[in-house]
Amino acid sequence: MLTQTQRLVEIMKQLRDPENGCPWDLKQDFKSIGAYTIEEAYEVIDAIEDNDMVKLKDELGDLLLQVVFHAQMAKEIGEFDFEDVAEVISEKMERRHPHVFSDVSAETADEVLKNWEDIKAQERKDQKQDDSVLSGVTRALPALSRAEKLSKRAVRVGFEWPNFKAVMKKLDEELDEFSDEVKANDQQKMHEEFGDVLFVMVQIARWQKIDPEMALRDANFKFERRFRAMEALAKQKGQKFESLSQEDQEKLWLEVKLGEAKAA
Repeated sequence: MLTQTQRLVEIMKQLRDPENGCPWDLKQDFKSIGAYTIEEAYEVIDAIEDNDMVKLKDELGDLLLQVVFHAQMAKEIGEFDFEDVAEVISEKMERRHPHVFSDVSAETADEVLKNWEDIKAQERKDQKQDDSVLSGVTRALPALSRAEKLSKRAVRVGFEWPNFKAVMKKLDEELDEFSDEVKANDQQKMHEEFGDVLFVMVQIARWQKIDPEMALRDANFKFERRFRAMEALAKQKGQKFESLSQEDQEKLWLEVKLGEAKAA
């Protein structure tokens, strides 16, 4: 009797069957499915944010399907299959957790993380990859997450501000430079300087042990919640939100914030 994982692999094999498969599934390739893979990963995060275990189970299944889909396409061209994927990650997890599966000592989470990064660095060296300390930070990451990872890598070799005050001073410098380009109305320079501001903001988050990607996600959720509440409040008052003056919209915003504060 097949396990549920084996069943899923067989389902995907049938969907990709050249004669009796699904026309849509047969049309896909790694690049087209890659877009869905990213989308499904974000939907997993949404389920976690909602603390919805039923939804999380469903979304994890969707994400697992992406892995199975990629593995089936790779099998068709003779590269690897799902079992190979499982084997590779199993070996990697054992190799990167020597404090569990070997005799290396790691008493704290920080020690574990240091060992993990040291092992990854050795792996890149053994595989004759780019020897830069920044090697392997994938470009497909969301920009805030990638900025955080790049800066953490740089810190490993001592490229760091002396203290948090210096980071905040750098933010002031970048804001001034951005303001100068706004006054000059140079769109390309504004683009560049705004990127510098965001990069320094990521460093501030790193110093304060804040996940910048999650912080911005939470800010988005908060804005959406409050904006929807404003629309609902305007409707209750028989008003069309879009017809209100900026001053009246601001009053609704403050009313919503006050309501949240009282409910907290």
